[in-house]
Amino acid sequence: MHRRLLVVLVPLAVLLVAALGVPLGVTVAEREMQETYVDRLNDVGRFASLAETALSTGRTEALQQELARYHELYGIPVAVIDKSGAVLLGPADAYRQAARAEPALPRIVTAALAGARPEPSGQWAPWDDSAFVVAEPVGRDSEVVGAVVTISDLARTRSRILLRWAQLAGLGLLPLIALVAVAWPVSAWVLRPVRELDAASSRISQGDLTIRADAEAGPPELRRLAGSFNTMMDAVENAVQRQRAFVSDASHQLRNPLTSLRLAVESLEPHLRAGDDGRQAYDVAVDELKAMQRMLNSLQASARMESIRTASPVDLDAVLATRVDRWRALTATAGQRLAVEVPPGLRLLEPSGGLGSILDELISNALRLSDARVVRVSAAEAGGVVAIAVRDDGQGIEPAEREQALRRFWRAPKHQNVTGTGLGLAICADLVGAAGGELRLEDGLPRPDGTGHGFAAVVALPLVPG
Repeated sequence: MHRRLLVVLVPLAVLLVAALGVPLGVTVAEREMQETYVDRLNDVGRFASLAETALSTGRTEALQQELARYHELYGIPVAVIDKSGAVLLGPADAYRQAARAEPALPRIVTAALAGARPEPSGQWAPWDDSAFVVAEPVGRDSEVVGAVVTISDLARTRSRILLRWAQLAGLGLLPLIALVAVAWPVSAWVLRPVRELDAASSRISQGDLTIRADAEAGPPELRRLAGSFNTMMDAVENAVQRQRAFVSDASHQLRNPLTSLRLAVESLEPHLRAGDDGRQAYDVAVDELKAMQRMLNSLQASARMESIRTASPVDLDAVLATRVDRWRALTATAGQRLAVEVPPGLRLLEPSGGLGSILDELISNALRLSDARVVRVSAAEAGGVVAIAVRDDGQGIEPAEREQALRRFWRAPKHQNVTGTGLGLAICADLVGAAGGELRLEDGLPRPDGTGHGFAAVVALPLVPG
């Protein structure tokens, strides 16, 4: 928003300076041309007066010398021509050479021979390289006997115009630079409450519901917005705390009655005979009670972990050092093989509850929910993110079911009779997301029978430099 504000203000200032500077630049150029025109007009007027006297008396030597001297000093050819256009006095060669490059010369000379005074030229643009032609009739009305013509190169005049424009541009840049220098800190000060509100929203999105915006600083509109934001967050935090407390209390209150019920059911075992219907009902009841106890344990674990929303740096080597031996023992017991391919020196943000617990859950799923022969744990860093993958070559989960697998209490149809609650992956995904990461489900290792790929769970967490 800071940059957007400057993007709006600076072009407006540029347009304002241009709206003032362009007409001023045109005025400066026209004034320079007007001064040049007046100067040339005075010169040709004087030469026309002298030429009238010289032609009437026949004494042209002095005028010829003066015209040559003028050309020598200023580099401007001045010629006295008769009514046929022939050069009578002046540097004829220089005049003819300059005249060949000026298509407007015949028109101006014709008007002067007709007794018309020259009009001011509009050739003020620096990129117009044409010469400046001024003609003055010699004589008056019907007694015009010729004309005095000057052909001036306006390179110096146009250079002066460019210099004036450069000076105006420099003066115009000063307020723009001052505006940018002032607008940057001023806009930062004006937008500071917005940035603080944005930072508070970002912290809240990461799971920290205790953050509140500063409702005492900034303009009244932002103070009201911050106050409404804090009121909303108070209500959200209260609702979340009550929800977590309800889950934890309900799980705790149900544990004792459920334990008593299980003991009561198990006490019936000596009174049952093998093979009858009562024994079968007893086995089903015990299994259901065990499943309910696992569900209550998972709900309590979820409530405890969701109450902690902090992420801290951890060395992946240290996490694996405390887990790999146990994983190898579990896979060996299940008749499987564990492969660990993790480069050393990776440091990343650890979710609340511990990265080791999340990896334990992923390893446990690979052992319980598939017929894999190989479970591979690998890690790689790319783009500031460390991706830790647990892959197997078992039956896995169908691609269409992977999105649902991250929902709570969901279980694949083929895993309905496998021990579990359907909460493990969902809780892991929530904890990884709260730490700024992502849990993805992908294809795993190729299956030994060549019928496809196994299953992979990839934990992507931010890399901690150093």
